[in-house]
Amino acid sequence: MKKTVVLYKKIPETQQARLAEQFNLIYFDDITANNRQDFITTLAKADGLIGASIPIRADLLQFAPKLKAISTISVGYDQFDVADLTRRGIRLMNTPDVLTDTTADAIFMLVLTTARRAVELSLQVREGKWQNSIEPTYYGSDVHHKTIGILGMGRIGSAVAKRAFCGFDMKILYTGNRANEKIEQQYHAERCSLDELLQRADFVCITLPLSPSTEKLITKEKLALMKPSAILINGARGKIVDQSALIDALQNHVIKAAGLDVFEVEPLPTDSALMTLPNVVLLPHIGSATVETRYEMARCAVDNIIAALKTEKPDANWVNPQAG
Repeated sequence: MKKTVVLYKKIPETQQARLAEQFNLIYFDDITANNRQDFITTLAKADGLIGASIPIRADLLQFAPKLKAISTISVGYDQFDVADLTRRGIRLMNTPDVLTDTTADAIFMLVLTTARRAVELSLQVREGKWQNSIEPTYYGSDVHHKTIGILGMGRIGSAVAKRAFCGFDMKILYTGNRANEKIEQQYHAERCSLDELLQRADFVCITLPLSPSTEKLITKEKLALMKPSAILINGARGKIVDQSALIDALQNHVIKAAGLDVFEVEPLPTDSALMTLPNVVLLPHIGSATVETRYEMARCAVDNIIAALKTEKPDANWVNPQAG
């Protein structure tokens, strides 16, 4: 008898067809207030779940006694209580490799766009305000030969370092629990403390996962360590930055600007003070949002759920191998 898998996010038809071939597939386009109870009822049948962007924690897991595996269509897994999943013997799989370069591209796009004030100046053109050469008050900042500080030197941090060093001759500083010798050798990166990085970097790029130790890592006090000319880039998770402190720092020119693809609450509320600030670039969490990468993420997630439910020990992308 086929196992039952519940898909709770729309994916390409070819990948959905693969699931239907392997499993008894139950499909929800998304989980909303209108269908949440149906989803909960369906959990009683589920051997596996595959989807993204919905917190799957104890309040839902209590209705899923058969559940053996979850495949998230993302690299991040802060939507899950990993310790609880492990205790329940539920395997959690993610998609860490397929979005690395695309997310690094997006982060570096924020570096360039924010430094050169591209969004602000594009609006000048669209609003018919470009009549003469721009005034010095609208000049941007160079990126080449500057110092970039990268918080976290995992896959995405390493890809950002490659772009910074090979493309823009930048000096690279980074923080990490352990030294990344490969990056130090290839790109002459220097590992240092967070405070030292904040004090020295012209661009501070966050590529850390969200965890209890990184939540609100960037506080008012940390922002005050940055240069007044420095720019903060966050392409990781919004809750790593104290957003109220960041707004205050931008309003009072403690730092020059920020480029944000993530926020404490998403979507960003329309009444957020960030909406009113000219020195911040705001994106709707598009780090992996290209046609090619989103397809590969779905393909990888389908591979993962098949492996998790049909293989004794999956050989890749297993977040909690302790779950057995």
